[in-house]
Amino acid sequence: MQFVHNRYQIGGVDALRIVEQYGAPVYVYDADRMKRQYARIKDAFSGVPRLRINYACKALTNLNVLRLFRQLGSGLDTVSMQELDLGLMAGFDPHDILFTPNCVSLEEVNEAVSKGVRINIDNISILEQFGDQHRGVPVCIRLNPHIMAGGNSKISVGHIDSKFGISIHQVPHVLKVISALDLKVEGLHMHTGSDILDAQVFLQGVEILLRAAADFPDLDYLDFGSGFKVPYKEGGIATDIEDLGERLSTRFNEFCAEYGRELELMFEPGKFLVSEAGTFLVRTNVVKTTPATVFAGVDSGLNHLIRPMFYDAYHHITNVSNPRGKPRIYTVVGYICETDTFGINRQLNEVREGDILAMDNAGAYCYMMASNYNSRYRPAEVMVIDGEAHLIRRRETMEDLLGTQVELPQLKGAVEA
Repeated sequence: MQFVHNRYQIGGVDALRIVEQYGAPVYVYDADRMKRQYARIKDAFSGVPRLRINYACKALTNLNVLRLFRQLGSGLDTVSMQELDLGLMAGFDPHDILFTPNCVSLEEVNEAVSKGVRINIDNISILEQFGDQHRGVPVCIRLNPHIMAGGNSKISVGHIDSKFGISIHQVPHVLKVISALDLKVEGLHMHTGSDILDAQVFLQGVEILLRAAADFPDLDYLDFGSGFKVPYKEGGIATDIEDLGERLSTRFNEFCAEYGRELELMFEPGKFLVSEAGTFLVRTNVVKTTPATVFAGVDSGLNHLIRPMFYDAYHHITNVSNPRGKPRIYTVVGYICETDTFGINRQLNEVREGDILAMDNAGAYCYMMASNYNSRYRPAEVMVIDGEAHLIRRRETMEDLLGTQVELPQLKGAVEA
């Protein structure tokens, strides 16, 4: 979001005009910001001859977002059959989709195989069953490097107690399975977690995966996951993607020379590509003063944006309706019937009932984690592309809430006195 001529803009479009046209609450995505982030990571690793960026679409799966990344040349990282099918609907070639589920049944893996996508397996049991049923089908193996990385325990997935991946200590067992079943392993994968604070920790994981790769002679690619951190506050810590790109590219090229073949370097960024492109616009319903706190209560809640309550996540909040108002302290809360807080003791320009507040970094894991809690409707989504705002998901209605419910005839009669 930019402040231009005393007005806040998203991708060059006035934020208040978007609310006038599409209502509030509403998620707004700046397509140009997504393009810049994609170009940034491509440039950071331009020293690698074979580079593949797979957008981790669990961050935001709107079809228009998927199509935007397909046009940019991205592949797709998916974790469910539904994401896989959305990727196919968005026009991705099956070979450009990596299916990386966890704790799913073999039936789901079989369905993914039938659709021709790349398969990434993260446990020995499914690997053995896969080898029995799909002789000759290449596979990627997800290894757990036992590295603690990530900004929150819920999004740190590469440590020893994580459910994700096959332990690096079980590689000898994996090699026996591969030999017994004549499996073709085309790739190795790791993902340490989101919000990586220390690039050196990430590089330690890289070294672990490279050492393991030496035991797999038929590799075509190595997937190092992602988790690159974006700043949530002004001056906040972020992954230095340019420094990481230079250091990792050099090491990867050295490994390829040692390995004897030019491998493809893969990443699967999600938050890095879309987080900063998103803004969540809400309307202030009430300003409520208590003996201890001044609350700004808005027309949304944890049903639309759960990250502050679930991850203790920080989202910068701006009063876009009163940019020159006197700064005051507010706790911004939602309308859900339980503790439901977006920000505590935030300094905002004076908030009046009816003012529009904007929450930054709302592109990743925000709409995707929205729900119908309290039977509230999920909001609309808008994409700003080439300087114009377009509706890409309408606001829900009562018909949507009832669409999957099945009414029992015996309970539809008149209420007895």
